[in-house]
Amino acid sequence: MFSEGRRRTNKNAELKTTGREDMPGFEDGRIEYRQIRGDEICRELFSTFIRHQVVTKCWRKENGKWLVRDAPFIDDWSEKDYETLTVCLKHTVDSGGFVYGAFYDGRLKGFVSVESGLFGGEHRYLDLSSIHVSEDMRGNGMGKELFLAAVKWAKSKGAAKLYISSHSAVESQAFYKTMGCVEAQMYHQKHVEAEPFDCQLEFAVEQRGQI
Repeated sequence: MFSEGRRRTNKNAELKTTGREDMPGFEDGRIEYRQIRGDEICRELFSTFIRHQVVTKCWRKENGKWLVRDAPFIDDWSEKDYETLTVCLKHTVDSGGFVYGAFYDGRLKGFVSVESGLFGGEHRYLDLSSIHVSEDMRGNGMGKELFLAAVKWAKSKGAAKLYISSHSAVESQAFYKTMGCVEAQMYHQKHVEAEPFDCQLEFAVEQRGQI
């Protein structure tokens, strides 16, 4: 949905609640992880979500080699981007996909989405179409929890791997590397054409227990 400059964006919700002791640096409050229903997705859901990200360096593939290059910009979402995001996430839910959120004191502070429909032949990919943590909540393990929830869901749907067209910022790629993601064996041409500076990654769902 949203990438560099514009990051793509069931009633029985799965719940996971974490107290402050598991989230160092958080003020008093509780983190609740659960699936997000389609009827919840609206602009108001993101009223306290801060997309803002200052990027200075990005990974670029040049002549078959990955190099870090200066690429300063500020990544943020406009009202139009939030409108597009809500439409995309609603479509994900309506088409049988997965949208899962992290709520701090009832306010959405992180989310991940996975599209339905396997692709890539023997690779059996499912597309992790977005994963974001609000600027004020980064660095406390929320992204990992969201990623693991996506992996668990994808595995339950018969996927062998998650496919991720990912932001190429050095910090973003450090997160994916920590999770165990590697360069995709097969590039999804639609993603490459939509976001040519993204890094095309994959994650084997059987690795989940090793994170």
